[in-house]
Amino acid sequence: MKDMTADGFSPATVFSDENLWQSWLDVEAALARSQARLGIIPQSAADDITANASVKIIGANAISASIAQTMAPVLSLTRCLADKCGDSGNYVHWGATTQNVAQTGRLLLMRRAEAQTLGALGRALNTLGDWAEEFCDAPMVARTNRTHALPITFGFKVAGWIAELDRTVTRVCDSQERVYQLSFGGAVGAYHSFGDHGPALAQDLARELGLGVLAVPNRTANDLFVDHVVQLSMLGMSIERIALEFYQMMESEVSEMREQLSDGVVGSSTMPHKYNPKYVVNVIAKCAALRAKAAPAMEAGRPSHEGDSAANQLLTIVLDETVPLAWTVTQRFAHLLEILEPDTQRMQHNLSLHGEKLATENLMMGLAKHTGRGAAHDLIHHAIQEAQSTGASVTDAMLAIPQVAQIGQREARALLNAHNYAGSSIAIAKSAGTRAKALAAALKDLQ
Repeated sequence: MKDMTADGFSPATVFSDENLWQSWLDVEAALARSQARLGIIPQSAADDITANASVKIIGANAISASIAQTMAPVLSLTRCLADKCGDSGNYVHWGATTQNVAQTGRLLLMRRAEAQTLGALGRALNTLGDWAEEFCDAPMVARTNRTHALPITFGFKVAGWIAELDRTVTRVCDSQERVYQLSFGGAVGAYHSFGDHGPALAQDLARELGLGVLAVPNRTANDLFVDHVVQLSMLGMSIERIALEFYQMMESEVSEMREQLSDGVVGSSTMPHKYNPKYVVNVIAKCAALRAKAAPAMEAGRPSHEGDSAANQLLTIVLDETVPLAWTVTQRFAHLLEILEPDTQRMQHNLSLHGEKLATENLMMGLAKHTGRGAAHDLIHHAIQEAQSTGASVTDAMLAIPQVAQIGQREARALLNAHNYAGSSIAIAKSAGTRAKALAAALKDLQ
């Protein structure tokens, strides 16, 4: 299972020290270039700063040693960068404040991780799209309140999963315009140290970094990051719901889904006959952890006045946990789908357990044309109760209803055939499959 990009960027390294430091250096270099374009600092200084804004050039050990002394990571980083730049170092971090640089750098890493998260979700949607098309007409029983309801097809069930993930993708992508916004207004957000250049600098720097610009760039805009965490938590909720259905479909009494496990996998250390699910339970557990991140994020969304380090530190903790976890969840969900095997024969078997009863709604609607809907419901409900008490077949009980004669026995038997009563399941499944494939292709391009 692939869990990192070609350059080693992975859920485990999203916010590693070196990635964070490099993101801050990228912001410092972009700031210098923007300031040079606006005539705030010399172009030669911007060139020197850009040329040296690299953890490899400065040295991770030097940065780490300085941070250990100052306990101010961005300050240490800018000092180390300035030392490498000679006289041009006098223009490093010109007018900026720590939070401006730290949060902007973190935002760049979040965006990169989100692309991988959405790309993995695209893999999952591609598999679900295959399922929707392949099993569009595979009959099974729908369950409401965890009991048998009406006949559907497995493709229709898959279509529901696709639709929920489609909404999830839409929510995450719609939030990007709100989340990826530059807040770079200096110490309290009013551009004090940038003078008249403040708004123009923010616009230019945002273009350089591919971000939007906050109308009020104060340091209490934590709601942007909270928004991101909430969307990822909802992503976890949706994947968890789907994975829980897989888990329920694996129950021995249901057996409509199974994991294809490799040779040598041990199902249970105690019971030789068992093959416990391995992958789905891990996805469910991680989804629950991801879903739970919304609450602490809300706590971090209430900073005081024009800046609040306590709220910011909580926010950092939440982001450090949430962003990599969302990436991991989507990767493992995509892999889970690739090793799952739907059992359509078992689905059909389970449908047949109550086959006669499952289409009585169809007969009811046919009878309603002659008796009215309410009367038809009561007649059929009473007949089912009688059949259950006497042991008669449901079909015989239905045909014994006097009013059914108005329909005719042949037509009534046809209405009671559960395999012919799946509504628009097939059409819905095919449409969802097409949508899933298109969405998967779009998300693949993000990686």
